[in-house]
Amino acid sequence: MRLIGKALDLYCQLAKALAVLCMVVMVVLVFGNVVLRYGFNSGIIVSEELSRWLLVWLTFFGAIVALREHKHLGVDMLVQRLSAPMKRVCFVLSHLLMLYASYLLLEGSWRQVLITAGDRAPATSLSVGFFYASGVVFGVSAMLILGYDLLRAVTGEAGEDELIAIRDSEEG
Repeated sequence: MRLIGKALDLYCQLAKALAVLCMVVMVVLVFGNVVLRYGFNSGIIVSEELSRWLLVWLTFFGAIVALREHKHLGVDMLVQRLSAPMKRVCFVLSHLLMLYASYLLLEGSWRQVLITAGDRAPATSLSVGFFYASGVVFGVSAMLILGYDLLRAVTGEAGEDELIAIRDSEEG
């Protein structure tokens, strides 16, 4: 089980690096476009479209990392007051619901990839399916992360402190 956790951590390091790459490319494209427009009455044609796509991918990469690190927003006021067995029940139920939501996102995104795979974006001429593939990547990643956390909770490997699925920034 530890090996799976290490693999997920490594995967999230890759997701962080890809998020940084998306941000850097976005900054270069947008800043370069502004300089070219105002300084040279020119511009980068693909800048706006590609920046929009990169923002979507950046958001999903960040969501993958946040899910793995339990950094999503949440209210744990009630769960903190529950006994350990009830915390486990709430954890399992919430993860089952999140797994279902991730499955729906994955299924919908995959359908959109198939529907739009032959369509070309106006400025970049890239397949529009690539845009929707970000949802597929997130859906699969989220289901793996949630499944791993759920398995740890069901088998009793997760400690009581890990059964609260969110962590405050002060807690690290």
